[in-house]
Amino acid sequence: MTTVAPRSAVIFDLDGVLVDSHEVMGRAFTAAYAEVVGDGPAPFAEYQRYQGLYFPEIMRIMGLPPEMEEPFVRESYRLADQVPVIDGIVDLLETLRARGLRLAVATGKAGVRARSLLETLHLVTFFDHVIGSDEVARPKPAPDIVLRALRLLDARAEETIMVGDAPADVHSARGAGVTSAGATWATVDEDGLLDAGPDLVLKSPADLLAWCPPGPVGGLG
Repeated sequence: MTTVAPRSAVIFDLDGVLVDSHEVMGRAFTAAYAEVVGDGPAPFAEYQRYQGLYFPEIMRIMGLPPEMEEPFVRESYRLADQVPVIDGIVDLLETLRARGLRLAVATGKAGVRARSLLETLHLVTFFDHVIGSDEVARPKPAPDIVLRALRLLDARAEETIMVGDAPADVHSARGAGVTSAGATWATVDEDGLLDAGPDLVLKSPADLLAWCPPGPVGGLG
């Protein structure tokens, strides 16, 4: 029988992992494009290819005006209560908490936006820390945000899993020495995610529980 390594902490990406924000994000992006750039179709499909990166970095890569950030953020706040939580996420978080694991969010969003969204969706209390890309020197795919989460959680890399839906999450986890888990349930680029080579592939939130069993490290006893 295969022995599963003890776990003390889990770090989650936000969009595409905890919430399915793609439809709302598309509406915010389209509104921002129309306001700043003007007429014509907003290149949201291209934007989605860079999920996991910080918004200003995506604008730089795509050659779009950085001024799009203000209306994008404004619309994202306005539509926040319309973002659905992924089915099974609340049960997963409750179980991980009951098993004594420490939890954090490490997201491409700015920290204040991430915390506001999690508060709006009644998820924030599950997490010990929520870290945004604006709160580290280098955003994903650099390891900085995962390393910061490890320090805040007082967790060892070898006892931690990072769950993400984008190649940037896998690379960030790998650089920090933690186990990377590819979440396929709401990713917009499953091929890219799998090509990045995550250590684990999760088809549903409940799949994570097999890798975070109760025990002397992850559990209460």
